[in-house]
Amino acid sequence: MKDKKAAKAAPITYTKQQLLSSKRYAKRRDLVGALLDDDGEYTIDAVDAAIKNYMKGKVN
Repeated sequence: MKDKKAAKAAPITYTKQQLLSSKRYAKRRDLVGALLDDDGEYTIDAVDAAIKNYMKGKVN
């Protein structure tokens, strides 16, 4: 029982390369490539939040 709960609780993470090659971010590849570190692992929620925060930034 504990193993199943631990597996469900652990978020699924992806490398920058996996995210860049995904269909989900096909229209945002340049932005994803610029925002994420090459050696990091990210959840979908984290990437979406990073994109949202960037898009809310002020233009000077």
